[in-house]
Amino acid sequence: MPYISNTDSDRKEMLSAIGVSSFQDLISYIPEKLRKNLKLNLEEPYSEMEITRKMYALASKNLATHQANSFLGAGIYDHFIPAVVNHVVSRPEFYTAYTPYQAEVSQGTLQYIYEYQSMIAELTGMDISNAGMYDGASASAEAILMAVRKTRKNKALVAGSINPLYLEVIHAYTKSQNIEIITTKVKDGTLDLDDLKEKINDDIACVLVQTPNFFGNIEDMFEIDKITHSTKKALLVAVVDPISLAILNSPAEYNADIVVGEGQILGNSQYFGGPLFGFMATKQEFVRSMPGRIVGATEDVDGNRGYVLTLQAREQHIRRAKATSNICSNEALVTLAATVYMAAMGKEGLKEAANQSTAKAHYLANEISKLQNVKLAFDKPFFKEFTIKTETDPQIIIDKLIEKNIFAGLNLNNFGLGNMLLIAVTEKKTKKQMDDFVKALSEVTNG
Repeated sequence: MPYISNTDSDRKEMLSAIGVSSFQDLISYIPEKLRKNLKLNLEEPYSEMEITRKMYALASKNLATHQANSFLGAGIYDHFIPAVVNHVVSRPEFYTAYTPYQAEVSQGTLQYIYEYQSMIAELTGMDISNAGMYDGASASAEAILMAVRKTRKNKALVAGSINPLYLEVIHAYTKSQNIEIITTKVKDGTLDLDDLKEKINDDIACVLVQTPNFFGNIEDMFEIDKITHSTKKALLVAVVDPISLAILNSPAEYNADIVVGEGQILGNSQYFGGPLFGFMATKQEFVRSMPGRIVGATEDVDGNRGYVLTLQAREQHIRRAKATSNICSNEALVTLAATVYMAAMGKEGLKEAANQSTAKAHYLANEISKLQNVKLAFDKPFFKEFTIKTETDPQIIIDKLIEKNIFAGLNLNNFGLGNMLLIAVTEKKTKKQMDDFVKALSEVTNG
């Protein structure tokens, strides 16, 4: 958008329309102690041409993952996106549409949301999906709130192997709800099953487990299902990578009750960390406890197929005490991208992306394990992400490899987990890119 500043006459006209003579009159009702009276350290004014040049110069300092050899992951991944995805979502009828959570949404928007729900339900093996969540972290928190509503229990067990940032969001969501979050121990890179057995009891609303987990390892969800459902009411919440479901067991196979996750990898770029979207699917029996909204298919008076918003359990639609959430958006544009992506890729395309990611991740892990002073942190099955231990400070590795235009991964020292580096690989990686990474890593760790 071009930079267009307001002139003095513009400001006077706006103030006059409001009914005040000056900006000070406009803010006169704000107590003096709440006003910031410090002088702002701003540069001199710029012309439109100057500010445009400056903004481009600042933006050019960013280095996108497609401009580098990136092995960053930890929840947001660089998967291939077919050209048709951006072509469809850039159409003005989608791109400029009003946030579709009101009853007057157009049939075209309702149809693709319905198709999105159907695809997520098929991918997870669950009965029903809602129209989207803010992101994977908040979807995980919403799943706990949903389980608490359903079971009327106020304790939740969360696997210690979950993404630490997800855990922070969960604590933020549940703190004011008087929900006790109990974190399980981690053993060799996965949830400690013995610890889960000790902590599970009839007062637990749910057990939330991420698989593949934060370290990239695949959890034993069948055993976790047995432990969770040995109680009277506890629900099993699975936090999953949707592309992994093309080759791994679906959550329905290990009897998950609620399934959530981050949907960015379904046709959306990394976008420097956002916008993202979360997904949620569940069993039919829990549908009325689900947050957000659901699009349903129906027929009009003439027998024509149509789509409607149904079960809008927001506080704007029903009595606040009965509302299941206050989600005000269904992340429509990014869920549209996911819908187009899944339709374009199809079952075989998703399998190919998953298989290539897995094969390439295991190739890279094997090559890295041959290096001195570096080893795999865990001897566990993993999907497309794995963790290495290094005698060299991971931040030194990251800084040195940036000089070679390589993003080495995530420093787990930042989470208090020791000298470990989390490395992600997708189907986009070439053998040369992975070999270049191994060579550069060898030079730093052996230097």
